[in-house]
Order: sequence, then structure tokens, then C-alpha cells
Amino acid sequence: MTLFGTSRKSQFAVWIFTAAAQKTYFTKVHGLPNISPLVSSVEETPEPIPTTVKGTIPTWIHGSLLRNGPGKFEFGNQHYNHWFDGMALMHRFQIEDGQVTYRSRFLHSDSYKQNSERNRIIVSEFGTLALPDPCKNFFQRFLSRFEMIKPTDNASVNFVKYKGDYYASTETNYMHRVDPDTLESKQKVDWSKFIAVNGATAHPHFDPDGTAYNMGNSYRNKGAFYNIIRVPPERDGPEDNLEGAKILCSIAPRDKSKPSYYHSFGMSKNYVVFIEQPIKMDLFKIVTGRLRGKSLNEGVYWDPNQETTFHLIDKQTGKEMPVKYHAKALSTFHQINAFEQDGFLMLDMCCSDDGQAINNFLVQNLRQSGEALDEMYNTMSRPLPRRFVLPLNISSETPLEQNLNTRPDSTATAVCRTNNQVFCTFEDLHGEDLKDYGGLEFPHINYARYNTKPYRYYYGCGFRHLVGDSLIKMDLESKKFKVWRQPDLYPSEPVFIPSPNAEKEDDGVILSVIITPVKDKSTFLLVLDAKTFEELGRAEVPVNIPYGFHGVFNSSA
Repeated sequence: MTLFGTSRKSQFAVWIFTAAAQKTYFTKVHGLPNISPLVSSVEETPEPIPTTVKGTIPTWIHGSLLRNGPGKFEFGNQHYNHWFDGMALMHRFQIEDGQVTYRSRFLHSDSYKQNSERNRIIVSEFGTLALPDPCKNFFQRFLSRFEMIKPTDNASVNFVKYKGDYYASTETNYMHRVDPDTLESKQKVDWSKFIAVNGATAHPHFDPDGTAYNMGNSYRNKGAFYNIIRVPPERDGPEDNLEGAKILCSIAPRDKSKPSYYHSFGMSKNYVVFIEQPIKMDLFKIVTGRLRGKSLNEGVYWDPNQETTFHLIDKQTGKEMPVKYHAKALSTFHQINAFEQDGFLMLDMCCSDDGQAINNFLVQNLRQSGEALDEMYNTMSRPLPRRFVLPLNISSETPLEQNLNTRPDSTATAVCRTNNQVFCTFEDLHGEDLKDYGGLEFPHINYARYNTKPYRYYYGCGFRHLVGDSLIKMDLESKKFKVWRQPDLYPSEPVFIPSPNAEKEDDGVILSVIITPVKDKSTFLLVLDAKTFEELGRAEVPVNIPYGFHGVFNSSA
């Protein structure tokens, strides 16, 4: 079912208030359905099983959709507290000649193996502190309180690709090299063995030659630093994984004891763009967490009194640009695209005006129903796609206190406070009617051809629930959108696959995994025509899948 951008206001109202001359959007929703089955443990399907295809899946699609996310939320009688804590379950939808097979497998991380062997939570996760071993005596349990919380290797966020290999990835220093055909765990890889970082994001960016860029923090005697990482595309041998990785640039946080949390970053042709947002990590609270009986997420907080800062790093020289770009407090998990044009850098991303969402995604919150579920949803600021326009040619001659954004039809502003500080406001990359779909997250574009370049279309999930409940295609020229949405169906992030010999930006298909809490074993892989957003076909698979995070398409063409 395709709907065009029209107002749908039944049981869905929008509250608006003005802050810093820009609008913040909350919702007032009643009667949200319970989605507990979408955050419940499931069994793996390690051997491929056939699916039932309805409609038509284009025969030119050759490859597999690889997905990652939490799939097990308890061991024994101990339960994880946060959605991010569940054990990584990897999924593979293999598409060949119009047919689809499915398999899934739990990542055999050290965390998973230790927890399984003891049938209890041994390794702490983001929102869950592992309890002391009851088999130890009182003195040993007491001393364990003084140990640092060790980073988990439960890589449940995404699949990433370095030097031709696929890795299950999270945000600690550990990844796992995975066989993309069998989903077997092949090798645990530690970033800190190659460069001086204590972690890296699960959202690297890539140049056309395969060079990968990422970001990761390091914690030194002088406090925390943000690091830009570059990984070369070449490999020296079959065992080569991250050899040759280098730190391109290190950036000092505004407060080295309270660095910002970040999930991803932006990249244009010539610059890495780091968004230092006021979601803060209190390192003292994190380091002393075990002693105080608190999990890691207890040290993460939102500071609305701090501005957001955009740092630009030259990819060739590795130098941070002297000009800093500032905006009002906002939070962002995912960027849409970034590109340079006519002396400006356009940074497009999904933003919220409140950064407390990361601590709202407790499993108990996601499993609520009735008024409690409505209240939880209504207290969260909606994520909306926005553009910041950053002027690149700032000098001592640049006039102060006037808008430097001269791009036609752009409502974003950029005003020099000083010769090395610019304050920016955004423009919306949507019309008013997008708010009726709860905003947009999990953005995707035609990355291979349009990342770091001017583009027209982006895709994402509408969020009229705590998880995505619709698929959206936005046209940046008209600000109108197309929607796929059906009752009680919840789609994963859309993944764009270009068609052979594609000429237009939207020549291709959208893949998304659809799950439902109201009918057992009713998952299907949805294939949409990316141009019309009409359904081409679906591959039904008789399994239950929890709502996951991210994935990639591994082409075999």
C-alpha cells in the first residue's frame, strides 16, 4: 500500500513549542499497540530454509541481505535491562533467481559463550551490570566491586566491511569477522591492537576506492579524545584485517572528563564531519559503576544547556579546521548525507531536540502497554530530517552577525560570531505532513552513487511507535513523500539496491524485513520498487525475528 504525503490525524496530534526561534515537536498519541513480541528472545535458524514468494522478486537481484540486532534477552532467570544489551542474532536473506532462503545464527562472542555456559549474565552490557559470581566467597564478591567493567564483544549493531571482509560490529573495541554465507563467527578482532582507540562506531564511511573512515574514542592520562580513523582498502594477505589502520586526527572534547556520546558521523568528499552533541558520558560515573552497582548507561546523560558543535577534519591533511560551527542543543544518531557545493558543506541528518531517548529504550519500556506505553512515546522528541549549511570560506574578512548562507531557496542560516565561530540554524528536509508519521529515522540513500554528492531522494522508517512502523521515500525537490504502511506490521531500515544499468537515482529496489507482534512466525522480506514505492513481492519465512538495528546488502553479481 502506497500513500502519498497527506495528513493523518486520527489518534495522532502534534504539540509544538518554540525554542531558539526553531520548533520542537512532541506528540500526543493514544492507543499504541503492544509490541512485546518484537523485543523477545527467539531461536536461531542455522541452516537455510526456503521462503514462500508472493508477487515477483526481480531476477536481477543476486546477493544477500545481512541484518544484525538483539535476539536473546535473558539467561536463566536473569534478564537484560536495555534493548541494546540483547545477544547479537545475525540474519541472512539469500536472493537468487527470484527465490529467497533464510538462515540466522547467534554471534558466538565471548559474552554469548560465557553467559551460555553459566546460564546467567556473566558479562556486563550497556544497560545491565553483571552480578558478582554467587560461587565466590563473600570477600571475593566484595573485591569484584572494585574491578573495571570490561568492554563487551557482543557485536549486535551492524555488519561492516573492511578490506573485503564482513564484521559484526558494535561500539566497543571488539568486532567479529563473520562468514557472510554461513554466518559463522571466524575471528574476534580488537581495534586497540592496531591503533590507540578504545572503541569504534558501527557506521564507517567509504571513499570510492574502498578507503574506510571511522571514529573512536581513546582514554588517556590527560582525559578522553575523539579520533578519526582511516583504514586502507588493500590487504597484504589472507590474515590481514585492520593492518595499516591509522589515526588521522585526534580532537579534544569540550570537557575531557565528560566527552560526548556519538553513534555515527558525517563525511563529504574532502571532510569528515564530527558532531559533538550534548549527550554526555560522565567518565567518573562509568569508571566507578561496578563499585556503585550501576550499569554504563547510568553515566550517560543529556545536557540541554550545551550547544552542539560541528568539527570539520580535512581528509587529506588530517588537520581539524580552525572554524567551529555551533547549533542549539540537538541529538543525532544517523546522518543522511553530506556534500560540498559552491563554497558550502551541506550536512543532512536526522535530529531530535531532546537527547534522552538513549536511556528510554529499556526493555521494560518497550514491553509496556496501554497508557504507560502512550506516555513513554509522548515524552520523546520526534526525530526529523534537517540540513545545516556550513560556509567553508571563513576568513578575517568575513563579516560578523549576518547570514552567510546565500543558497537560493534555503532557510538555514550561518552567522559568524567571531572569525572562527559560526552559529547555524537548520532547514527542514520535509514538509509538515511528515510529523503525522512520527518523524523519520534509519535513513538510507543510493550510497554507492550519491554519497558525498548532491542527491534528490532519501529513504527511512516513520516512527509512529517506539520502533519503525512505516517506510518512507522523500523527494528533496518537492518535499513530498511516498509511504508503505500496513496495520500491525513493523519494517526494518530500508536498504536501497540499484538496478543493473541504472540511469536515475531511484532506479532500483528497497529491501526491508517486516515483522509483526500479532501473528506467530509471520516474518517476510519486502521488496519495493524504489521509484514508485509499490510492492513488487515478498518472501514469507515461518520464523519470529525481534526488531533489529542495521544491515547491508552483500552483492554476488
